[in-house]
Amino acid sequence: MELFAGVDVATAEVRTVAADAQGRLHARARAPLAAPVSSRPGWWEQDARSWWPATAAALTALTDRLGSRRSSLVAIAVSATSGTVVALDRHREPLAPALTYADQRAVPEARAAQDAGAARWARLGLRVQPSFGLPKWAWLLHQPGVGGRAAHLAHASDAVVARLVGQQVPTDWSHALKSGYDPLRGEWATEALDALGIPGHLLPEVGSPTATAGAISREAAGATGLPAGCAVRLAMTDACAAQLAAGASVPGRFVSVLGSTLVLKGASRELVADPDGAVYSHRHPAGWWLPGGASSTGANALTHGFTGRDLGELDRMAARHGPARGIIYPLVGRGERFPFAVPEAEGFAVGDLPDEMARYRATLEGVAFVERLGYERLAALGAPEPASIAVTGGGSTSAVWNRIRAAVLGVPLVATPDATTALGACILAAAGTVGPDLTAAMTAMAARGEPVDASSEDADALEASYQWFTRTLADRGWVTPGGPGGR
Repeated sequence: MELFAGVDVATAEVRTVAADAQGRLHARARAPLAAPVSSRPGWWEQDARSWWPATAAALTALTDRLGSRRSSLVAIAVSATSGTVVALDRHREPLAPALTYADQRAVPEARAAQDAGAARWARLGLRVQPSFGLPKWAWLLHQPGVGGRAAHLAHASDAVVARLVGQQVPTDWSHALKSGYDPLRGEWATEALDALGIPGHLLPEVGSPTATAGAISREAAGATGLPAGCAVRLAMTDACAAQLAAGASVPGRFVSVLGSTLVLKGASRELVADPDGAVYSHRHPAGWWLPGGASSTGANALTHGFTGRDLGELDRMAARHGPARGIIYPLVGRGERFPFAVPEAEGFAVGDLPDEMARYRATLEGVAFVERLGYERLAALGAPEPASIAVTGGGSTSAVWNRIRAAVLGVPLVATPDATTALGACILAAAGTVGPDLTAAMTAMAARGEPVDASSEDADALEASYQWFTRTLADRGWVTPGGPGGR
């Protein structure tokens, strides 16, 4: 039986799974990463030196659990957070901490890149944001001890794949989208790179997701237990991989990934352009587009707002509590990317929220409100409206949260807890082996889901709170009054 391995280099840990050609999971394992740190508002750094040891530890645990079946592993792929970048020396070692997807420091660089490549970005329906990899690469290169020694600019996935194969590797056009790669023309945006002072020789070559990047080296085999010679294939960003795992990467299908952040993804035959840049579209290897956006809200609002608390117990109490009498915009840190792009946005709470339980319930509802606003934004830009939505990510394991979301969205939800980024990476690894292409592998291997109970006597109260929520955003100038996000 052929097996495929998928790796998710996430925010707090590396997650791995092994699956067969029917998507059945045979083993899973994880290992912790160095936690991102913030030394000032809008700055989020991570020790990139932790990526490979954590990946090797997770893969070692995975192959140990497979036992003799590890020899059946024929391919592996690595997905990572979109917009997390690093500068490497000639030995492919990090020269400075990585700047994570949440980092918002590169505001002048983003503005310069946007101005220099305005015509190109307009064709792509893209607007360069400080959270993108491109301006953050420029920021890194201007730091003492980095620019003069940099030999490679890389995404988190590239750094890990290079360690697996033992040499420099191409990146994929999904991870490269926010770093200045034009998937329409198949080229780097040289006008923006020149404006930022980024030398072209530091950039990786770019290939299609599912293309072969190399094979597991003997050194990596010894460090991970993977069979030497196992194929290493290019993947896609974490949200795109989760979208594949949910079976939502064919036109008309949508998925909400509720992890540390909230990501909405769909599939469309036409490019969905957003002049404000809150929505962007990845390119599927089959040629269609994957429009979506990533909010800075999500389950991290619970991690930061209710540290040390038993979230399962809070969930049970929230189910009994009923709708909150106040609203919360559950943003951690400064700056929002989607459903609207406002670098100065900060979280807020208004109304009657007298205790911890009221704040917890309002936080769950606030994320659901952001989710609805995101789908309204996508529809207003021309994306097809979803008949149903697959929901995945750690936050989607909460039954009460799912019921709140179903009531707020008014669309049938299908909970697919096994539709993880790591499974999506497995599907990318299997493309061309399980069936002729990525769509065939997804059809065979995607996770199956269960419908969410959408019955709710709270729907009217939640609708009133949602209208209150959008009016409050409009009062702050973050959205157009009466409109579906954007300014």
